[in-house]
Amino acid sequence: MVAGMTRRAAAAALLFFSLGAAAQPQPEAGSGWSDKPAVSARHDMVVAAHPLAVDAGLETLRAGGSAVDAAICVQLVLGLVEPQSSGIGGGAFMLHWSSAEHRVESYDGRETAPAAARPERFLDALGQPLPFFDAVVSGRAVGVPGVLRMLELAHRRHGRLPWARLFEPALRLAVQGFAVSPRLHRLLERDRYLRDDPAARSLYYDAGGHALQVGARLVNPQYAATLREIAARGADAFYDGPIAEDLVRAVRAQPRPGDMTLADLRAYRALAREPLCGAYRGQRICGMGPPSAGAVTLLELLGILERTAFDRAKPGSVEAVHLFAEASRLAYADRARYVADPDFVAVPVMGLLAPAYLAERAKLIGERSMGHAEPGHPAGASALADVPETELAGTSHLSIVDARGNAVAMTTTIENAFGSRIMVRGFLLNNELTDFSFLPEARGVAAANRVQPGKRPRSTMAPTLVFDRDGRLEMLVGSPGGPAIVEYVAKTLVGTLDWGLDIQAAIALPNFGSTNGPTLIERGTAYDALADALAERGHILNFAILTSGLHGIERSTQGWRGGADPRREGVARGD
Repeated sequence: MVAGMTRRAAAAALLFFSLGAAAQPQPEAGSGWSDKPAVSARHDMVVAAHPLAVDAGLETLRAGGSAVDAAICVQLVLGLVEPQSSGIGGGAFMLHWSSAEHRVESYDGRETAPAAARPERFLDALGQPLPFFDAVVSGRAVGVPGVLRMLELAHRRHGRLPWARLFEPALRLAVQGFAVSPRLHRLLERDRYLRDDPAARSLYYDAGGHALQVGARLVNPQYAATLREIAARGADAFYDGPIAEDLVRAVRAQPRPGDMTLADLRAYRALAREPLCGAYRGQRICGMGPPSAGAVTLLELLGILERTAFDRAKPGSVEAVHLFAEASRLAYADRARYVADPDFVAVPVMGLLAPAYLAERAKLIGERSMGHAEPGHPAGASALADVPETELAGTSHLSIVDARGNAVAMTTTIENAFGSRIMVRGFLLNNELTDFSFLPEARGVAAANRVQPGKRPRSTMAPTLVFDRDGRLEMLVGSPGGPAIVEYVAKTLVGTLDWGLDIQAAIALPNFGSTNGPTLIERGTAYDALADALAERGHILNFAILTSGLHGIERSTQGWRGGADPRREGVARGD
């Protein structure tokens, strides 16, 4: 029980734990809290989840590379030093800002379902959803990876250095090795499934099955060999040839095999999509449209907040948490019903963000918590089912600004920590297809996010750019965190735009909100003291480990100011 909590508040909190805690996905381990100052730089900046990845990005910028060049370097290193979160076996969404063209572009590198995939993919013989990790740790969870095709597409448009040059930092580290961090050791040690993969076991564990110790040098020659091929031949080396053959073989050889084929890999295409932009407090907020639910949910949440008394709520107050959580419930209810791959489902984006609809949703917020919000009826909506879903809290985010003022906000993932636990040629494969709805329908009505051949599963990844009234880039931010990503990003925007905090202080704020279940409060923070008052308003509370990994950059009078989440090992550095 939180210190000082009354019996009534404790009962409200414990009600959730007794009924639903087991269904709440646990986040990746953090690194332990480490206070971090805001970092200032005049010309350029990189913020990412591991110091070695940040150093690689800065090395690229110093060599004259663009923000996209640096993002490629950072991703390749993250796949080595933070393998549990992202890598070339996964997918990503990228926002790019061209300072010269005053243009935002968004790139979709989300994984796709194989051509043989069917809606009942994650049902057992009786038509019931599989136990979650039976689905995750299997070949059937693996989607066709998209990140390399996406990075290649962005590089063709915005790269300045040669493609092969961008692989040098990751190659050097893969051959020479790097020291295992406390966070990586902790994740390796506690994972129940990764040791069962022979390649992963030989790389990450000793003869007794114990994770490599903190500080041990981890060398990954197979990853180096893979990178050399891709550096020489481009992304084609991954999607057609020996690497692709090994990938398909590994997916199909599992005890619960997948059905991916070489044709699926050859057919994959990264997409340039129109970004989704909206307004909040006079600022222009841009993000990824569907199949990411990130921007539409974020903009709906903020749009609802703007139509409440949130602007008069003090930071850290009961009123602020109440309004934020209620607005979150409403936005997440709509996300769950309506958002999916727009090539398969008509997503009513404009209806969800229409001013009249936002005002209608805001009127549902009262003095007491609604507990659970029902989806609304926006213009353009089709009849779709509500089905339960679980999206795990892996992923990584990087924010980069180059010396020309170009910027990249990119969220990248293999989904759950260590993905499907299938290792091929030194990298891990995603379990992204478990982001689809396990139940394809309810009472004869189809779920928007059901499995279909070639479809991209819905995501909550929310790389975000913020512009001032004159169209000048003011901020870029994003986070890992599974379904809570939108709340983490929204909290940071509220902290800067409503409460006047700098980017680092806003990132460090306690995490809070609701994904349309209990009201989530980051355990062990100052917000614990709000328990009694929130319980009086009818909130069922979950004091949870909410390990965001926010990485952001904002404009400052000296140039740029960066912030890295104190909950993880990421850093901000620049020149």
